[in-house]
Amino acid sequence: MCVSLSTVPAYAGLFDSEPKKPAGVSGGTISAIQSAFDDQRYLDASRLLDQALLASGNDPQLTYWAGQLSLAHGGYQDALTNFSTIKTDPKMHTLALAGEGIALSGLGRHEEAMASLQAAVMEDPKAWRVWNALGSEYDRRHDWANAEAAYTHAITSSGGAAIVLNNRGFSRLSQKKLDLAVADFVAALQKKPDLAPARNNLRLSMSMQGEYDRAIKGAPPTDQAAVLNNAGYAAMLRGDYEKAKELLTQAMKAKNGYYAVAAANLELAQSLSKGQARDEGHASSR
Repeated sequence: MCVSLSTVPAYAGLFDSEPKKPAGVSGGTISAIQSAFDDQRYLDASRLLDQALLASGNDPQLTYWAGQLSLAHGGYQDALTNFSTIKTDPKMHTLALAGEGIALSGLGRHEEAMASLQAAVMEDPKAWRVWNALGSEYDRRHDWANAEAAYTHAITSSGGAAIVLNNRGFSRLSQKKLDLAVADFVAALQKKPDLAPARNNLRLSMSMQGEYDRAIKGAPPTDQAAVLNNAGYAAMLRGDYEKAKELLTQAMKAKNGYYAVAAANLELAQSLSKGQARDEGHASSR
């Protein structure tokens, strides 16, 4: 089915605690880069990193942060190169393994990613962001038991980080454990009210429960078309084809311009509705 959903698990960084600082890089410099990165001020982090590289050269710690910034921008191959470069450094090995696993996952090299991530948590069992990434890898395999265990490790070690609550909710949504998923998304938003993926996932979960009005209510005008499309898609998954057609039609009207995804979903809903009507007609004639 064609669909435009904002439900991909939100990206989490890799480090569990601030890495050890090799000689040559000041603690203040690393703290400033980390603070900018944590606040998603990536331009500031990049500027600080460039200045530090000019002053300190190819320090392993700076190479690590270059890899982190590449990951943040979806530059998985560049990130993999950065992390591979520092993997032989004993002080950076665990962090490099973790970064390598995320990069490999982004490149679609999932078996290699799993091996790196598992090795990283063996070396540092409290590395919650690595457990979080492992949860996503298990989700891809529909290995729900191991995914749940990985997210439990991540939640325990992080003190209930919003990003992990969102990702566990997404895992439970994928399993159609809707009440549990909703509880996770609500908890994530209580921790971080501006976490957009959790809000989108919560709206989708409500739609999957048939609570379309609640799912749509309060959506900002800029998101209205996507929210309506997602609700329509959920209705279609529920077999509620008339409601799906209504919501998808509204999504197309709310879009400033042609909404190809909603149009494709509407066509599919219409086709499924006709098939259902034919089946009901055949059943009543017997």
